[in-house]
Amino acid sequence: MNSSELLLHPVRLRIVQAFLGDRTLTTAQLAEQLSDVPTATLYRHVSLLSTAGVLEVVSERRVRGGVERTLALRVDAARVTPDELATLSTEQHAAMFRAYIAHLLTAFDEYLAAGTPDLVADGAGYSMSGLWLSDAEFAELGAELGQVLASRIGNTPTDDRRLRMFASVVIPQDVPRNEG
Repeated sequence: MNSSELLLHPVRLRIVQAFLGDRTLTTAQLAEQLSDVPTATLYRHVSLLSTAGVLEVVSERRVRGGVERTLALRVDAARVTPDELATLSTEQHAAMFRAYIAHLLTAFDEYLAAGTPDLVADGAGYSMSGLWLSDAEFAELGAELGQVLASRIGNTPTDDRRLRMFASVVIPQDVPRNEG
């Protein structure tokens, strides 16, 4: 199974998301968080992700005669490589994008359903901007955004920090320029 098939399954995508932000979880904690996923299904997908090296065991402890494993996400293994992206068909890209968008919809629906959302106070939102950029300017923007994110991606949880999911989509547009 290639990375895109592995990672973009709806249940596996939710499992990966649960670990974002450098979180560690036991399978029991994960099952609690994804309570709508049948336990057998969850364990099967956790096993697939573990076998593929996307999830790794970071600790083990004895619990009632069994072993409870605490898992963490290997972020480097939870990505579709540029080489693999280059081999995908238009239909496969469309399916991957639909899975990505479905995942964003689910995450936003969960945020809205969790209480009384205050997008401004919570720092939540969504926006779209159109930028006229040369290839060099676009590469520079990507590097700058990468530096900003890298400076904070290693933050650990504290009482005053809240996990915030940052998602991005870039879609080149071929539109006529307004020359007038």
